[in-house]
Amino acid sequence: MRDVVLWRRLVAEFLGSALLAAIVIGSGIAAQTLSPGTIGIELLENAVATAAGLFAIILMFGPISGGHFNPVVSFVDATFGGIRWRDALAYLPAQVLGCITGAILANAMFAEAAVSISTKHRATGPHWLSEVVATVGLVFVIFALARSRRSHLAPAAVGAYIGAAYFFTSSTSFANPAITVGRIFSNSFAGIAPSSAPSFIFAQLVGGVLAAALIKMLYPGLTRAQAADIIEPHLRRDGDLETH
Repeated sequence: MRDVVLWRRLVAEFLGSALLAAIVIGSGIAAQTLSPGTIGIELLENAVATAAGLFAIILMFGPISGGHFNPVVSFVDATFGGIRWRDALAYLPAQVLGCITGAILANAMFAEAAVSISTKHRATGPHWLSEVVATVGLVFVIFALARSRRSHLAPAAVGAYIGAAYFFTSSTSFANPAITVGRIFSNSFAGIAPSSAPSFIFAQLVGGVLAAALIKMLYPGLTRAQAADIIEPHLRRDGDLETH
């Protein structure tokens, strides 16, 4: 067994993260245009597009990089030995830059200023708690499926969970430091003010730590091979996928 070479995984994480941000922000802008003043309908449109789009991009890029698009997922995976720590750290800038690029792309597609810093403040106690809960749930469902050998269900499960979490959390479930940074760059329905982002990111990291602890407690037999199969397995036998 050999890993897909790192530079290809980084490109996949960058492109997947860019598409994720474009889907989240673009559908938010579209929802504001199509259903102005009806926040519930706007949120539903945004959630459905995000859930469906996340399912698709995991299928697109997952076999190459694992389809993380989220530093917390990468770091927890490294904690369990699914990827090397140096690779998880390399994923981080690819994911963040991808999300920023996706935000700029979404703005451009809707004839908005390429970069428009969000003024949407979200820094409250309930928002922080929501981000902890959303992140714990996201990470836990990913690793629970890997441990129970059902990783083939992860693209659908991740999309479904995020779609649901739009509604059961007051923060609308960012659950991802990279997308949090990306959403700073769009003053739209899906944006977040720069002053609110650090507390969101901190809450997401806390959620990742709690999720790792719960996984160790409830799935103590999780192996490195199973951790390598989270979301979409990105290891192949020689010849199954070009590696260099």
